[in-house]
Amino acid sequence: MSRSSAFRFASPIAAAVLLSLTLSACSSGMSLVQNKQRGYDISEDDVKQIRPGQSAALVTAVLGSPQSTNSFAKETAWIYIGEKVQQTAFGMELSKQRTVLVIYFDKNNKVTDMERLGVKDGRSFQIESRRTPSFGQDRTFLESIISSI
Repeated sequence: MSRSSAFRFASPIAAAVLLSLTLSACSSGMSLVQNKQRGYDISEDDVKQIRPGQSAALVTAVLGSPQSTNSFAKETAWIYIGEKVQQTAFGMELSKQRTVLVIYFDKNNKVTDMERLGVKDGRSFQIESRRTPSFGQDRTFLESIISSI
């Protein structure tokens, strides 16, 4: 086998290997759809451990720190939010399940009530698209740089 025929044979193989390595870098993992957990993974066993009259310290030991807290007139609410989503290879996400666990405490930091909410309990709302006026000068980035010289 001469040198030129070996080069002609190796060149397409090298190109194929290079192309396959380049395309494999574009993959997002083993599959096109990945299941992900966001926020808290709220299990039924953990929720069953929380009962009225228990302390906030025990709730923290079982569930961890809350994602959000709200203080109302005589009680405080701790909010734990968990969501299971499917993410495609192109970054699009589909929410499969959302769970919001709200635990209410009295002024002595004892559990008074617990509420579990899902997607069906939420409300849809339209985000306002109008812009808030700013009372500064509307300059481009380049104008801002030139004016500061």
